[in-house]
Amino acid sequence: MEATMAPQVRTLADIAPLAPELLVIVGAFALLMLDLFLDERRRIVTHACAIGVLLVAAWMVATGVGGQGAVMHDMFVRDGVADVLKISLLLVSATALGYMWTFMRERGLYKGELPVLVLFATAGMMLLVSAGNLTMVYVGLELLALSSYALVAIDRDSPLSSEAAMKYFVLGALASGMLLYGMSLLYGATHSLDLATIHATAGALSGDDRVLMLTGTVFLVVGIAFKFGAAPFHMWLPDTYHGAPTPISLFIGSAPKLAAFGMTYRLLESGLAPAGDQWHVLLAGLAALSLAIGNVVAIAQTNLKRMLAYSTVSHVGFIFLGFAGGGAEGYAAAMFYAISYAIMAAAGFGAIVMLSRNGFEADRIEDFKGLNARSPWMAALVLCVMASMAGVPPFLGFWAKLAVLRAAINGDMLWLAIVGIVFAVIGAFYYLRVMKVMYFDEPEGEPIQVRPGRPLQVVFSINAISLLVLGFAWSPLMAWCQRAFGI
Repeated sequence: MEATMAPQVRTLADIAPLAPELLVIVGAFALLMLDLFLDERRRIVTHACAIGVLLVAAWMVATGVGGQGAVMHDMFVRDGVADVLKISLLLVSATALGYMWTFMRERGLYKGELPVLVLFATAGMMLLVSAGNLTMVYVGLELLALSSYALVAIDRDSPLSSEAAMKYFVLGALASGMLLYGMSLLYGATHSLDLATIHATAGALSGDDRVLMLTGTVFLVVGIAFKFGAAPFHMWLPDTYHGAPTPISLFIGSAPKLAAFGMTYRLLESGLAPAGDQWHVLLAGLAALSLAIGNVVAIAQTNLKRMLAYSTVSHVGFIFLGFAGGGAEGYAAAMFYAISYAIMAAAGFGAIVMLSRNGFEADRIEDFKGLNARSPWMAALVLCVMASMAGVPPFLGFWAKLAVLRAAINGDMLWLAIVGIVFAVIGAFYYLRVMKVMYFDEPEGEPIQVRPGRPLQVVFSINAISLLVLGFAWSPLMAWCQRAFGI
């Protein structure tokens, strides 16, 4: 009788690379239980603990706790790309929580599950950027999406928030369905869910299997475009950003873009690189369309949150410039832009949080009229944010745009780089308009007041000034991204 093989013994060392994710997930469950024993006045404890969990997880990733490697039958891959994205998204998520406390408390919107949902969404993002398998991609994506839907709908008494949450849910479900259908076609063509196996198999496919794979690739790109908010799949973005409470818009408009970058890299480069000639063209088309629609429509906006939503569409176009350029240089440039944009988006929505108060949301451009006369320091910080988003040197946004434009040119996409330059100039108009009303217009109606809370002022000041500091010290950040791709 043939001897049966003993099952392999599993120890904690086998899942050591998952240590930061486990910390965030265990922390979310622990805070969910802790909240049961705290009243309204002491919920600052769970909020502070949530920020602490995110910062400790970022420290664990930065110091290499658990080490890099592939675990769970290569479903989870921790490498240089994943570590850079995780550190960035953890810090951005912690910053978003820093903006939430005062704003949500003033409006009676702070719920005990708010920091818990942020932690679960962050855990989903971390799984997404480390996915080595189509199953893990979908698990991470849905954990992020379901938490985000609940966050947008947290103001249940607001018709605007409820409408935004419904649109986000319906269109997000449609995007998830397209992504899942694309994955099923890939599985049918390659007979595998493992991205490394798909990569090895895709180049040898022919006939019907190749047609099946390319059709699946199209659906994957459509799903990716939905999650990024790229045109023409951006219809959920303006209503969601406008309807959600501003700190929630800040969160879903910043950190998830890093997760979307990780998902795009895993699916298209780690899995479908042999079909690169096809999906590079698709991303180039989406980039051009996003740059055009995002910048042109943003000019017509009078609501600052909607303007930032359409500017997000244009910034996604710039991220796709790096992907379309291809190669390690293009991916490093796109990652650099995604990190830069996450910092800029947090600061952009942070300016609205800083100037709003209960009953006054400060989300219209005209609300910023005469801000310099009331608070020169605040006006200077908002100037840093708008100048960086516009790509004015020496701010961080300028170097980010320059990096992706160079990557597109080096990837034989000169026409796309020209499109990017033209619409970067056009897009500067609506950012300059905000600067103009702050410095040259007289305030109308009740003068705007700067929020007095010291912790919030410190968070926003660091966030905005970092755009100038990193503009002068952008090289180490770019080198960090390049090392992740072995450059």
